[in-house]
Amino acid sequence: MSAIRNSSEDPRDPATGTLGDLLYADAAKSRVSENEWVGLVQSIAAGDQYALRALYERTHRLVFTLIVRITNNRETAEELTLDVFHDVWQRASKYDAAGGTVLGWIMNQARSRAIDRLRFEKRKKRVNHHALDPTQGSAPGDPHESVDLIQKDRLLRDTLAVLTPSEREVIETAFFCDLTYAEVAARLNQPLGTVKTRIRSALGKLRRALAEAGKE
Repeated sequence: MSAIRNSSEDPRDPATGTLGDLLYADAAKSRVSENEWVGLVQSIAAGDQYALRALYERTHRLVFTLIVRITNNRETAEELTLDVFHDVWQRASKYDAAGGTVLGWIMNQARSRAIDRLRFEKRKKRVNHHALDPTQGSAPGDPHESVDLIQKDRLLRDTLAVLTPSEREVIETAFFCDLTYAEVAARLNQPLGTVKTRIRSALGKLRRALAEAGKE
């Protein structure tokens, strides 16, 4: 990888360097074998916080750089970088070396986090535009609209309560993150058939709950 930089820019700075700069900087001093990477993940899976810290120190600049490139926002990148390593802590036991390198696994999680945030921001903008568009309903600040939104929010929370934790997880991942079934399965590391079954079951429960609410 290469990039044009001013001579005053420091390639070790995630804001100015490229992923290649960070990955290959001082390679002779910091080269780590794949067996060592895998060993760190296995230790993390066993609950070793020191292993997580070691992995974080070796890879967080790469993760941050990738996310800031995608989102173009340092504050967001800082937040999502922490989220990525929280995911690593939670999912270390599910890592399969046959599916790729440890660094590739981590970077895929970083990329997914960053893309999800971009999708969320786009959806939020569309919702805000809809709310502010006078052709789409009552004007902002209308007390009747406020009451209606509160009632809908309460109804949504009450309705979601009928789902099992696993059903709620797939529903929220699919619809709030705007993902396909296959993407949900990859994100949650679950079989595609399981994801489809849980979403169908959840949607059935939601329809029934909404129908019952409409009778009240």
